[in-house]
Amino acid sequence: MSIVDVGLVYGVTVTADRVHVLLTMTSAACPVTDVIVDDIGAELDQAAPSDMAVDVELVWEPPWTTERMSARAKAFMGW
Repeated sequence: MSIVDVGLVYGVTVTADRVHVLLTMTSAACPVTDVIVDDIGAELDQAAPSDMAVDVELVWEPPWTTERMSARAKAFMGW
């Protein structure tokens, strides 16, 4: 499952000089938060033009719920 299917990405804003991603985790105690945030930043750094800033912002409001999951993710989980 992708982080989009799981509902972790709350928004993406792209301007001429910046990519800004709003991201959450399913829990504040998520042990892979740093890995996910770093991986997103690294992938966007590779995909975006070299002069474009990449900003991945971790947010907690609104709280993540299973309602944010895509139908595909829910089916994968057997829900």
